[in-house]
Formats: sequence, C-alpha cells, structure tokens
Amino acid sequence: MKKTESQKILSVSALARVEGEGGLFIKMNNGKVTSCELKIFEAPRFFESLLIGRNFHEPPDITSRICGICPVAYLISSIAAIEDACQVQIPEYIWNLRRLLYCGEWIESHSLHVFFLHAPGFLGYPSLMEMAKDYPKEAAWALQMKKAGNTLIQKIGGREIHPVNVRIGGFYSSPKKLELRSLLDTLKRGLDHSLLALQWIGLKFNFPDFKRNYTYVGLKHPKQYPIERGIISCEDSQFDAKEFEKNFIEEQTTYSNALRWKATNSRSCLAGPLARYHLNYSLFPAFLKEKLKEIDLEYPCHNPFQSILVRLAEIAYAFYEAIRLIEDYEPFSPSFIPFDPNPQTGYGISEAPRGLLYHKYELDDKGSIKKAKIVPPTCFNLASAEDDLKKWIETHSEDSIERLTLDCEQIVRNYDPCISCATHFLKLHFR
Repeated sequence: MKKTESQKILSVSALARVEGEGGLFIKMNNGKVTSCELKIFEAPRFFESLLIGRNFHEPPDITSRICGICPVAYLISSIAAIEDACQVQIPEYIWNLRRLLYCGEWIESHSLHVFFLHAPGFLGYPSLMEMAKDYPKEAAWALQMKKAGNTLIQKIGGREIHPVNVRIGGFYSSPKKLELRSLLDTLKRGLDHSLLALQWIGLKFNFPDFKRNYTYVGLKHPKQYPIERGIISCEDSQFDAKEFEKNFIEEQTTYSNALRWKATNSRSCLAGPLARYHLNYSLFPAFLKEKLKEIDLEYPCHNPFQSILVRLAEIAYAFYEAIRLIEDYEPFSPSFIPFDPNPQTGYGISEAPRGLLYHKYELDDKGSIKKAKIVPPTCFNLASAEDDLKKWIETHSEDSIERLTLDCEQIVRNYDPCISCATHFLKLHFR
C-alpha cells in the first residue's frame, strides 16, 4: 500500500486463505474510496460451453468438477434442473437421501472455511497449522468435523470428492441401513465438537462493531432449514427458480473474470450463511437457538465478521439433521425414477455452503443440451464484499497500512468467495 498526503492505494496482488486466485485494489482520495476492485483473475473454464451438445445425463458429473469443495451442490442443482425440464416427480425418500448427502458437504466445507481459512485471521495466525500449536484441542475438533463430513459423503456418494453414486432421478444404489447407522457415533461427536467450537469462538474472538444493511437472497422452506430445495426469497419477494432471471440482472466488470448478479433495482445482494440465518432462523432447533443466545449472537445478524458464528451454527445443524435423517432412513428400491428427455427448459436451485446456486438447461427432443447457465453464490457476494471494503476503509482511514491490509483480507474471508466457481467468460471488449 502506498500513501501520500491525500491519497492511499492498497493493493493485494494475491489474496491468501481464500479458494481460488484473486487480488484486491483500493484507491482512496481525501478519505473517500474512489476505486474498489475485488479482482478475480483466475482463468475462465467454459463449463457452460462444454455442456452444449452433451446428453442430458451428463451435466451433473461435469458441473460437479467446477468445485472440489462443493461438488454436491453442483450435483443437486444440476440434477434438479434436468428433472424439472423432464417433468419427473422425485419422491421424498430420494430427496431425504440427497439432503443427507448435502449435510456432509455443509459439514466438511464449513469446517474448512471456519478453521482453515477464517479463524486464524481473528487470532493473528497465518494458518491453522500455526494456530494449532497454541490451540491443539480446537484444531483437533476441526479435523474431526471435516473428516466426519467427508465420510458421510463417501458412504452415500461413493467417494469423498466428486461423488459418483448420484444420478438424475435418484442414486445408482441406495446405501445399506447399517452402513449409515455406523456413522452415528462419529456424527454425534461432531455435533458436540461443533457446539464447543461455537462457544469457544463466540466468547473468545473479538468481532469488530461493523454492521451493514444487506439485501439478503436465499431459499426459504416451510418446514426445514433450506439446503437442497426451497423457494427463493429476496427483499419482500418470493419466487421459484424459473423466475430467477426476471428478478436478478447480470453485470460484468472490466477488471474481473467473474460475473456479478444483482437485484433488478441494481442493489447488491448477500447470499450464504447470514442470508439463510436472516430468512430461516425460526427453523433452527430449540437447543441451537439457546446456544446462540449464550454467545449473544443477535438475530437478525448484520455483522459480516460474525458470519463465522453462523457457519458454525450451520455445522451444528447439519450434524443434527444428518443424525435425524439416518435414524429415519430405510433403504429403497428401485434407487432411481426412470424418465425420458423432454424438449423443455429446466431450472434447479439449492443452497451451496456459500449461498444460492442456480442451474438452467434447455433440452432438445433427443435430450441434448442446447443452452446452459450456471450462477454460483460468489456472483452475488462479490459486489457485497466490495461494498463492505469501501465502508471499512472510509471509517478506518487513519489506521496503519499494515492494519488496513489485514482487515481487508479478513473482510474477503468473511465471504470466502469460491473464486474458481465464479470465473466465467462473457464477451471480449476491444478498446
């Protein structure tokens, strides 16, 4: 960061402890931010174009390769979109197994974010490995929880990363009852560890007094905290996935390969844990609400730094929900619902750990993909992250260069943008 009497320029060439490759450039004149650019320079990967001409059975396995941390999210949203196009009705027992699989991903992904990427910054450590020297017990909780999530994915999906047992219409095979019940002790231990971690972070960490007025976007569900399905909620509106592009607009900046999606009034939206918490707090079980009261986490919560607490609450909820689903589980046969392709457009949406994930596919009469669109949560959160950075810089302009740099990186980690997921290529502009 360079500084003159009236101007400051903060430049972070490569952000540390975020998923993917990105940088940050902020310019301020006379106490006002004149430029704030969260740059996503990771190369576009053309997944939407790769799908064109493919058979309708292929998108789930292809799109799950977009992310090695959240492949289940891509599987579920992609599958839901194709099933919607083909007008197939999926029974509740298949949806319940999908939800159980998704719980595993929430556990492992949130554990990675909370302990490996986010928590070290609050305590002044460069990594979990350094933090573990002083907090070995807490690091052990992190590793146990992440392993529990991975194991759950492996038992249902066939392997921990990029599961292979998931297909359109259901699963290739349903797991045996005893196989899943063998996980209960591990999951119960993980629930205990998540609650201990929630108390530790809630009482030990110092959270800046920094509140923002967000436009929250996420799923709502009448009966259960939304993970694998629901109705989209944004401001005072609720609508299903097919109305997604009527309610949000797509933008592109000159400095980033990641597209931006905003509400149609051009207002930035926030997706992810804080949004889900805001929209669905009432669906948390009573014991979890009580734990959140013990650490004085407000509802609603408008402090992005406290998103780490909401992520921990969601880890605890995912453990709780996984235990419930396993205790109620009965194997089923056949393991999938057969159906034929349909020349229609289908829409699928689910809650990836970092927020709303939207898929749209248009099929022809032979079941080939004609058009595809994928909108990951980072496409919502980048603009909100930039808004947070502007506000923070302007209210802390007298802080040291080193302090501002550390704080700005931590603000980005509040979101943990899935940079790799968000890199798209829209158009070439020559100037």
